[in-house]
Amino acid sequence: MKVTVVGAGVVGTMHAWHAVERGHQVVQIEREAEARGASLRNFGQIWVSGRAGGEELETALRARELWEGVGARVPALGFRANGSLTPVRGALELAVAEAAVARPDAAARGYKLLTPGEARALNPALRGDFSAALYCERDAAVEPRTAQLALRAELLKSPNYTFLPGREVREVTGAGSVRDDHGDVHEADAVVLCTGAWLGGLVRELAGPDLPVRRVRLQMMQTDPLGETLTTSVADADSFRYYPAYASPALDAFNTGRPQPQTAAEHKMQLLMVQRADGGLTIGDTHEYEHPFAFDTVEEPYEHLAGVVEALLARPLPRIRRRWAGVYAQCTDKSRVVHRRQVSDGVWLVTGPGGRGMTCAPAIAETTANELGW
Repeated sequence: MKVTVVGAGVVGTMHAWHAVERGHQVVQIEREAEARGASLRNFGQIWVSGRAGGEELETALRARELWEGVGARVPALGFRANGSLTPVRGALELAVAEAAVARPDAAARGYKLLTPGEARALNPALRGDFSAALYCERDAAVEPRTAQLALRAELLKSPNYTFLPGREVREVTGAGSVRDDHGDVHEADAVVLCTGAWLGGLVRELAGPDLPVRRVRLQMMQTDPLGETLTTSVADADSFRYYPAYASPALDAFNTGRPQPQTAAEHKMQLLMVQRADGGLTIGDTHEYEHPFAFDTVEEPYEHLAGVVEALLARPLPRIRRRWAGVYAQCTDKSRVVHRRQVSDGVWLVTGPGGRGMTCAPAIAETTANELGW
């Protein structure tokens, strides 16, 4: 079988990976020289902890298993089973963590409620004041800025894989056939469009104007090396507000009794933090849903995040090395893991995983491969 994958972000690359693994001939087309979108502008988290129960959690757990296997083959991916800690303060935050640990699927996530001493034994960098910490053993991480390069280097070892950068697919010319902006026609048995937040042009022509996917903008930053090891990923209690796993009466009481600070509420913020291979910290993030998006980054969210991190670490934050904004595609029905639909004869669109793309991409691509009979 011949497969054409359009898009070289993590979702597209994982589709190429599964197709090559199953013995098919794959051409992967990317409009940039390299992917430059949300697949690079994220935390690199394999984030099981906050996923909704049911299909979403099952997808994340399967993806976590697949990531670990790929990481063993591709060390440059930077896979590490680091888990995560969410320190909590006070009765309202603690009640949300306790409700999470009481979930029927808590064991599958590796949830445990730790004392401050137990949390610091696991992650000594957390020297700040907190009452307890929610631990998720199944969370993991990779290096987002280099993951696609590492995966592609492995794919290029196969004679069945071809990467064509700097080409934009413009037209479907027949069943499983597309033309790029160089005028070349690529014929295959299946075309999978994994175009991320690029929802205009050919995608709009094929999927129509009512595609149930929206674009979301975020702001993030990265610091100089911390000078010590942050052994787990770290979140704050505001993350409870943004992940479906934490929905409960305790969360309702938390939202009512402990509103977010103005900056955090205005920018729909949470703290997520991961240490990079060079020792720096990736810290975020904000959420912007209304169009048109701002074209600049603003300082107040960064100042808020810096204060939250410094309180948890009980030390000054290293110098901020980079700040950036990113845009990802999210299904408007948040209960859906991804929007997967045949949009033309032999052509499928796979988009809209939202903030779950890095976590779920291997399992999303595996499902596509199974459904298409690869």
